[in-house]
Amino acid sequence: MAKKPRGAEGGAVPTTAATVALRAAGIPFTGHVYVHDPAVTDFGGEAARELGVEAERVFKTLMVDTDAGLGIGILSVRDQLDVKALAAELGAKRAAMADKAVAERKSGYVVGGISPVGQKTPLPTVLDESALGFATIFVSGGRRGFDIELAPVDLLRAVSGRSALIRRG
Repeated sequence: MAKKPRGAEGGAVPTTAATVALRAAGIPFTGHVYVHDPAVTDFGGEAARELGVEAERVFKTLMVDTDAGLGIGILSVRDQLDVKALAAELGAKRAAMADKAVAERKSGYVVGGISPVGQKTPLPTVLDESALGFATIFVSGGRRGFDIELAPVDLLRAVSGRSALIRRG
C-alpha cells in the first residue's frame, strides 16, 4: 500500500530552491512528500508508486552535455530520452548524458532529486510534448522523496523552457 503523501493536504512542504523559485514567480504548485527508500535507485518509479499516480504523469529531469553546452530534458519516467532530438532542440549536433557530479554541481541538487526548477545554474530546458496532454504533472521538488505537482505550462514558464518531442518512440 502506498504511503499517504504529506503536503498535498496542506501539511509540511519542504523549502527547497524549487519551492522558493515557484513562490517568487507566483506559480501555483502542490508539494507531495513521501518516504524515500535509500535502496531504491528508480527514483521516478518510486515516486509514481508512493504517490499513487500514473508513471506517465511523473517526469524526470535529465542533464545532457552537448557540443553547444549543457542542457535539460524533462520527460516521463516511463520514456527514454532521444538524445539526438534533445541535442537538435538545444542547437547542438551531439549530446551525451552529463556526468552525475556535473549534474549535481550545476543543478545544486542530488541525483534522484534534481528539480528542473530553481537550479543553481539555469540551463536551456526542453519539456517533452507529452506533458501538455495532462492538466498537471509531477517533477522532483529538489530532494528525494519530494515531488511538485504543477501545470506543464507553468513549469515551462518557471524554467523559461519550450516543449518538443524528445522521447524515443
